[in-house]
Amino acid sequence: MSLNIAITGSIATDHLMRFPGKFTDSLVADKLDHVSLSFLVDDLQIRRGGVGANVAFSMGKLGLRPILVGAVGKDFAEYRSWLERHNVDCESIHYSHDKHTARFVCTTDDAANQIASFYPGAMSESNLIELGPVIKRVGKIDFVFIGPSDPLAMLKHTEEAKQRKIDFIADPSQQMARMDGKEIAQLIEGATYLFMNEYESSLIEKKVGWNTDELMKRVGTVVTTLGAKGARVQSKNEVIATVACPPETERIDPTGVGDSFRAGYLAAYSWGLKPERCAQVGSMLATYVIETVGTQEYFFSNEEFVKRFENFYGKDPAAEIKPFLVK
Repeated sequence: MSLNIAITGSIATDHLMRFPGKFTDSLVADKLDHVSLSFLVDDLQIRRGGVGANVAFSMGKLGLRPILVGAVGKDFAEYRSWLERHNVDCESIHYSHDKHTARFVCTTDDAANQIASFYPGAMSESNLIELGPVIKRVGKIDFVFIGPSDPLAMLKHTEEAKQRKIDFIADPSQQMARMDGKEIAQLIEGATYLFMNEYESSLIEKKVGWNTDELMKRVGTVVTTLGAKGARVQSKNEVIATVACPPETERIDPTGVGDSFRAGYLAAYSWGLKPERCAQVGSMLATYVIETVGTQEYFFSNEEFVKRFENFYGKDPAAEIKPFLVK
């Protein structure tokens, strides 16, 4: 089957710098109430990022054409060109007249201490986006992925999906830390899929008050990522599948691993594969990301992906995904 999947979520650039020393060496204990410091860094890497953009990019790598829905600034031209070259539909992106694309600026010292700032910029206008014009342009939307972005936008997209009777995937992720229980419940209830990790599962129980049994009454399927242990797929209190993660050649940077897992899962779901296979494709894609610096810098040929998948999961599982990747 071929599905039209709209990916909503943050679109950002990451500015990553390294300070060859320790921040603490420049701090004066009795002067911390008046800090004025400047660090000369010796490295700057500018990386494409944002949950929505990461998920859409990774789905494009697997041959799908996801519809990216988010807000950016006029400085988005090069990033847009990159996404379009990797099969992402960018025609439903909102452009701010006066704000820059969201930006994460982080300096890391030799002790792995970090000083960082996040500028939401144009992302704060994503609550202006309606799904109706997207549907009018593409004909229909089969699924809406609602990833972390401006909280008002997340709530709005969720409510519109419910009103229009569009299946939606809830992934509130890091935004749960700043939202209250009522808002989190609004994002989750009625979702066809809920993606989360183990910590976020505990956060839902703490803030919303739903244990696993109560949660499963309100969503179709829950996919819980378990870090290096892989992922668990659960529906109506029944564990459908528990999937291991392929070993990485080297562990370089975990940033964006969860985004790529979601992309792989959704790609395999759109191919009509069962949950176990979906989670395996997601885990394989996540392994590529952890082996690379940057969330969209990894590379593989489709043949290589299938071969590596086969080496870990076996010939029969690989035979199921091969027709969608190797033509």
